[in-house]
Amino acid sequence: MKPNTQQLQELTVQVRRDILRMVHAVNSGHPGGSLGCTEFFVTLYQHLMNRKEGFDMDGKNEDVFFLSNGHISPVFYSVLARSGYFPVSELATFRLLNSRLQGHPTTHEGLPGIRMASGSLGQGLSVALGAAQAKKLNKDLNLVYALLGDGELQEGQNWEAIMYAAAKNVDNIIATVDLNGQQIDGSTDEVLNMGSVKAKFEAFGWDVLDIKEGNNIDAIIAGMTDAKSRTGKGKPVCVLLHTEMGNGVDFMMHTHAWHGKAPNDEQLANALGQNPETLGDY
Repeated sequence: MKPNTQQLQELTVQVRRDILRMVHAVNSGHPGGSLGCTEFFVTLYQHLMNRKEGFDMDGKNEDVFFLSNGHISPVFYSVLARSGYFPVSELATFRLLNSRLQGHPTTHEGLPGIRMASGSLGQGLSVALGAAQAKKLNKDLNLVYALLGDGELQEGQNWEAIMYAAAKNVDNIIATVDLNGQQIDGSTDEVLNMGSVKAKFEAFGWDVLDIKEGNNIDAIIAGMTDAKSRTGKGKPVCVLLHTEMGNGVDFMMHTHAWHGKAPNDEQLANALGQNPETLGDY
């Protein structure tokens, strides 16, 4: 049975705590984008994806997910652990030497749930498209999901992949773009204004929809369910997820400052006070 909205919200708050504690413990990591995508990851893994028990790299007869903007690994690791892929206690090893939970996800440690090394931006959609075409060859009707950052779209390889997907009618993929308007050096408009991302994807032949409330679980469920209904119709599907970087921690929101900075002791206490423990800390 799928969890209800209240249960998803409780998990979201606990994942926020995980993110904050992980980056604070090693004074390193990327809390801003992780917090902004927490509702999305929780909803994707707990409600939307067709997942099998256990993990294998083939991913046959189940939906698969690829994280392209790999620097938001804290949210990815937390949700994977709390979805049963590996022990929640392992979150305490984040970014430590010889840990399976490196700052950017990699595959050679064999961490369950990780399907590609990511962190060198712009590559995830290409990998996801390869998986989507493999599913078609295998007559596997399940879907491929990918998450990209909006600043990441400034990388040229994305647009080759976007062009390819439409030209080859790869219609079993849902690529979500985290539109938080922030990147490491400032707002995306200041760093490199991309104009209308929606118009660009549509010009490249994609079916595009917006989730205006990208930090609202019910809105994510509705929007992603709509996206799933659009697959299999000859076009790749893009979801523009409008989120707030640092969501859930008031002093981390409405700024790019927390893209890649860990909170100090006082800031951690403040942030955790805004996100009371719900399911138990690691």
